[in-house]
Amino acid sequence: MPQLVLGPLLRYVGSTTATVWVETDAPCEVEVLGHRDRTFHVEGHHYALVLLEGLAPGSERRYEVHLDGAPVWPLADGRPPSVIRTRAHERRARLVFGSCRVAAPHVPPYTLPKERHREAYGVDALRALSKRLQARADPVPDCLLLLGDQVYADEVSPRTREFIRSRRDPTVPPGEQIADFEEYTRLYRESWSDPDIRWLLSTVPSTMIFDDHDLHDDWNISEEWVREMRALPWWGERVVGAFMSYWLYQHLGNLAPPELADDDLLRALRGDDDGGPRLRGFAELADRESAAGRWAFHRDFGRTRLVVVDSRAARVLRDGSRNMVDDEEWEWIAAHTRGEFDHLIIASTLPAFMLHGVHHLEAWNEAVCSGAWGRAAARVGERIRRGLDLEHWPAFQRSFRRLTDLLEELATGDGTTRPPATISLLGGDVHHAYVARVTLPGSPESRIHQLVCSPFRNPLSPRERRVIRLMASPWTARCTRWLARRAGVAKARAEWDVVDGPTFDNSVAVLEIDERRAAVTISRSALLGDAEDTLHPLLHRVL
Repeated sequence: MPQLVLGPLLRYVGSTTATVWVETDAPCEVEVLGHRDRTFHVEGHHYALVLLEGLAPGSERRYEVHLDGAPVWPLADGRPPSVIRTRAHERRARLVFGSCRVAAPHVPPYTLPKERHREAYGVDALRALSKRLQARADPVPDCLLLLGDQVYADEVSPRTREFIRSRRDPTVPPGEQIADFEEYTRLYRESWSDPDIRWLLSTVPSTMIFDDHDLHDDWNISEEWVREMRALPWWGERVVGAFMSYWLYQHLGNLAPPELADDDLLRALRGDDDGGPRLRGFAELADRESAAGRWAFHRDFGRTRLVVVDSRAARVLRDGSRNMVDDEEWEWIAAHTRGEFDHLIIASTLPAFMLHGVHHLEAWNEAVCSGAWGRAAARVGERIRRGLDLEHWPAFQRSFRRLTDLLEELATGDGTTRPPATISLLGGDVHHAYVARVTLPGSPESRIHQLVCSPFRNPLSPRERRVIRLMASPWTARCTRWLARRAGVAKARAEWDVVDGPTFDNSVAVLEIDERRAAVTISRSALLGDAEDTLHPLLHRVL
């Protein structure tokens, strides 16, 4: 009898439709609420994304998963049933977001504070959220926005390390890091199989976008980095496995039903005996050509528009031209952020408006690496860029200015549509959390904020926290601003102030929307002595 390997994951939920994703151990028919779909096959793994249609708006329905008619979900483990809650075009929404979650056992020493053990990651904030939802201590969110580093291909858990050692020599590169598609499937399985995480993903709709550790630290940081990595004998299989698994485990569920109906790759895979060769070909092209795989997507929650930006695979790094996204994706972003909304949310794994010391340092570094201070300085600048991970929006100044211009246009309006009450830029990656208030020239009607929440579970060391606090100081900002001006970096049109934070605990953020009002709360997970389901508010800001 076929069994569930992973899932179910509740992905898209609208007013009358929903999608449920599963991985199984054998080909079978998957049934959810009377809707059925056959699994498709990729290199020994079997997947289905079941489309549910005709649901009642504003309803709550418990659901089960059947494989070839036999019930396999929910499990008899005492947790509440999985429920699909459809929307009814309401102007309220509760969105949970964050990034950076290492899959490690949830027992000591892994649950200890970072300073207590070298393999400590603290208490998982997503796991704490799940426990609170199971206990009905918090309202169920409308969506969980996972903003990158859902898995760590270069920082694997003990169980995944054991699997790697069972199939190849870990003394040969890439060592105890992920090498191929098969190892990626194990990584996803471990990341999402914790019973509390599994329940959370089965009952809260989710969207996901990758960041560097989903593939490799510093992924696409510069043209030189790309050349060096592609020259490594093991890199090709790693990157193909990353894109194959990302499409299957993350991207497919991001698509709304109309987009699924138009997806030629999904249609072809469903007809293949083994879709591995076809998906491999797609993955190879996605790595080489940014336009080959469009990973950006959008969702609407009543009159709130969410636009999720691919700020990794869509980069342009060739011939000295640096852009965070290529022209085709930028046109898509501009088109999907225009319209009449109560609120506009632009989510990128990487913050656009950073601590000022970091912003000017990244802008300076890009200018130096581009030759502002000569070739020798450019070589040193490249080492600094990689050593300090200087790769966020300020390190792509052309794209940063383009984004600022778009925000000014959206916040001011064109006289025919009312601008959003708020524009929120969501970010992760940086392993600290903060809220920044953004001010633009002219008379914008929208209130603009950068909201950053990171990590779910992978805190900085005490030394790294001291560095971030130093970068947040006015003195450091003045010094790095001076360096940037000396390298020819123009003054930014926007101004911004960090009004809350930074904080450094494992955290989860909640963005609450009620008609044209919005507020954000960022809460930490348990510290020593706290109950495991603790989510203690660190900062709250009315937007």
